[in-house]
Amino acid sequence: MELHEYARFDAVGLRDLIATGEVTAAEVEDTARRALLAADAEVNALALPLFSPALDHVADGPLAGVPFLIKDSGPMAKGVPSFLGSRGLEVVAGHDSELMTRLRAAGLVTLGLTTVPEMVVSFSTESVKHGPTRNPWDLERGVGGSSGGAAALVAAGAVPLAHGNDGAGSIRVPASCCGLVGLKPSRGRVSSGPDTAEVTFGMSCEFGLARTVRDAAHLLDAVHGPAAGDKYTAPPPAGRYADEPGADPGTLRVAVTTEAWSGVAVDPEVAAAAVTVGKALEGMGHLVTGATPAVEWDLVLRGVVPVAIACVAGAVLAASATPDPGGFEAVTRHALDAVKGLGALDLMAALDAQNRVSRSVGAFFAGYDLLVTPTLGQLPAPHGILRYDDPDHTMASWHESLFDYGPFTVVFNIAGLPAVSLPLGWSESGLPIGVQLVAPYGREDLLLRIAARLEEAMPWKDRTPRVFVGG
Repeated sequence: MELHEYARFDAVGLRDLIATGEVTAAEVEDTARRALLAADAEVNALALPLFSPALDHVADGPLAGVPFLIKDSGPMAKGVPSFLGSRGLEVVAGHDSELMTRLRAAGLVTLGLTTVPEMVVSFSTESVKHGPTRNPWDLERGVGGSSGGAAALVAAGAVPLAHGNDGAGSIRVPASCCGLVGLKPSRGRVSSGPDTAEVTFGMSCEFGLARTVRDAAHLLDAVHGPAAGDKYTAPPPAGRYADEPGADPGTLRVAVTTEAWSGVAVDPEVAAAAVTVGKALEGMGHLVTGATPAVEWDLVLRGVVPVAIACVAGAVLAASATPDPGGFEAVTRHALDAVKGLGALDLMAALDAQNRVSRSVGAFFAGYDLLVTPTLGQLPAPHGILRYDDPDHTMASWHESLFDYGPFTVVFNIAGLPAVSLPLGWSESGLPIGVQLVAPYGREDLLLRIAARLEEAMPWKDRTPRVFVGG
């Protein structure tokens, strides 16, 4: 199988080729390995050499034979090290997480580990450990974060799917930067067990990045559902997610906003892309108005910063009771210092702030079926704009700089709502612009229906980046 042939197919297309015997799973894996090495030489997105052999998987799952990658922050795979993008941390999993068990059962052929920013708390994948992961559309720009390595390799055509997780925008932001479909499921849709009940106090969720809506739907079918003992469980879907892209969404009440709740300025090209999507939805017959949830930005920051301090420091201290500060970047060191003054009442106040944000957002969706916003506030940033290793940052100033760049995503992690970034806009210079669609809790089905309609009306399939293994 030639690279240009391989890169034309999404995951479902590759699965079907294998199932009909047009190619073998071994041929697809061999081609994927060549594609990954070629792409990684340009974009620097692998955290380890490729796994040899691939991680064990069943031979007849629903995505049997499809090449796949996992992120350097979970799912935990037995025997595979995790570094969280840091020089000072290494943990080797003693068993699979529930998600890894499901990925193996789906038949996905896991070939490698993708790069992340240190401690996965940045919208820029530029760790000191690995250096910058480069954007296939423009090598001088970043890929977003924290699922940046995954996004770079999917965008470059090296794999059709890759794992990602999202605690403040970490699937949707890289999807926007790299021209991909990035779905953040509802809280509790995909299990984070068995070792954690909730990641980042319920703000994070597991899923992946794809080039097509149908691939996202098939992957969600493979991994959704509660595991024994899960603290949160989302309502079960009425049917298969794979059937949703062809289903009629009905007439939707759609709100559109391009104003960041923080008050930060939004790039005009980015804002225009969201407005264009609103007009497209109106042309489809939906009821579109300008409206926005009532979000108090101070509550967002009060709800996020203490949680970030606790989770970053907690991850480091769980790996070592006496960590060497020299092995960590500046903001991680600040978290290790700040956690010493963080008490139970501070965390309770943060969770109270999150509750107030979540209640106001939930009330908004009593009157609307869909919210359209930009995914990022800016075009993909040149390398070095977000500086996690800047000693002048405090935890508060770091998050302010982070959300100046990406002000639209974190609110829906707090609220636990499903949201997807779609590559529906393009800058004059040819860079992808993601537009975010948000639905009420548990309504991934609705997102997949309307995303498929937009994919058909505003197709992105034939747009390929400068670095693309298919030529």
